[in-house]
Amino acid sequence: MLDAMDAQQALADLTEISSQIQSAVLFDETGTIIGSTFADDGRAGELARSAGELMSVAEGVAPNEARLTQLEIATTEGSVFVVRDDKLRIAATTGGNPTVGLVFYDLKSTLRNLEADAPQRSGGGSRMTSAASEAGAPAGDPKKKTAAGKKKTAAKKAGGAKKKTAAEKPRPRKDGGNAS
Repeated sequence: MLDAMDAQQALADLTEISSQIQSAVLFDETGTIIGSTFADDGRAGELARSAGELMSVAEGVAPNEARLTQLEIATTEGSVFVVRDDKLRIAATTGGNPTVGLVFYDLKSTLRNLEADAPQRSGGGSRMTSAASEAGAPAGDPKKKTAAGKKKTAAKKAGGAKKKTAAEKPRPRKDGGNAS
């Protein structure tokens, strides 16, 4: 099971990478809050309960009894986003005119990362790929660069300041450099 510290870290990471998200709450299918960005537990519970109700109502009008996985409610002042997977749900609020696809992507990524890490916690050990482990970076950490990635970046930077060859250098003028 997901512990509160992992949930809080996931929400902190979410609000760091997605500047559009103002608040978020992570909860399970029963409405139990697992983590929240709210200082007040009452507000977190209210958002989780409302988000669950919104999904239920929207699912009731969906064609062919389709199971909804995401929902956005937009007003002129802001939006509420709800994303769910098998066991977890996440609801978030934004200001007006958010980049909808990006917010949904960030919310889904948060849920995916939490669920991918859940077996790790119960089985112990840490996830590392061979290339990442050689560089000492955890797998999937975009902030950590491998030695090979640093070399490529340095090569790109060096490529921008290339030397001029003899063919590219301006030729001296035959008239002694005086333009008349």
